[in-house]
Amino acid sequence: MSRAASVRLLLAGACVALLAGCAHRAQPPLYMWEKFPRQQYDTLLAHGAPPLSQIEEMEAHIEKARSKNAALPPGFRAHLGLLKLSAGDAVKARDLWLEEKLAFPESAPYMDQLLKRLDGPAKVEKSA
Repeated sequence: MSRAASVRLLLAGACVALLAGCAHRAQPPLYMWEKFPRQQYDTLLAHGAPPLSQIEEMEAHIEKARSKNAALPPGFRAHLGLLKLSAGDAVKARDLWLEEKLAFPESAPYMDQLLKRLDGPAKVEKSA
């Protein structure tokens, strides 16, 4: 084998070793999404499952995420809050919106708007 061929072989081996050292495992997803995006889409198009059914499914999702120590995705709590409100549970809706605001501070303007609409008439009555 010529000297040039040996150098090329050595260079190729060094490149392979370098690239192998850079390889790493794929990171797990940041959030546990599962069926949430599709569920939210269907709800917004008004042909999703009834609110109580969706609430049950989302609460099961929460338990699954907790058992796996996984984070809920952005908007999850906000969406569940809207479903809770549509089912007549304004207190739980408020709690979920406050949790969403805490988990994702960038959602604060929207969450504040929802909270203001939820509290609006009550605050007006108190000040009158």
